[in-house]
Amino acid sequence: METQEQAQQQEYATKLQNEATSQFDSQVQRITQQVSNFIAELPSNVNRFYQEYKLPVLSFVALVVGIVVLRVGLAVIGAINSIPLVKPIFELIGMGYTGWFVYRYLLNSSARKELVENIDSTKKEVLGSN
Repeated sequence: METQEQAQQQEYATKLQNEATSQFDSQVQRITQQVSNFIAELPSNVNRFYQEYKLPVLSFVALVVGIVVLRVGLAVIGAINSIPLVKPIFELIGMGYTGWFVYRYLLNSSARKELVENIDSTKKEVLGSN
């Protein structure tokens, strides 16, 4: 009698295990199918998103690139400034260029007019003539 009960319990446990395994397999297949569909549709979804939000995406990318370039530039300048004698030499070059600019463009009224014409022509080149 007990062996018959044990056999029935064993059979019931096997049946439950088979049902759980088949349910698990069906869930795994369903999830695998969903992931496969998501991956298959990913390029079209990304393209649709980009087309819909083109300006904000490009603005964000430009902002990130600008920040990275600024940080790299500041790091390079910091590295150059840490080299002995380079910082004072650059300061001398800057003062010399400033002196030349004042002498060349700011002392005479004709030179100032030439400077204003150069600035206006550069504005037209960059912004376009109106």
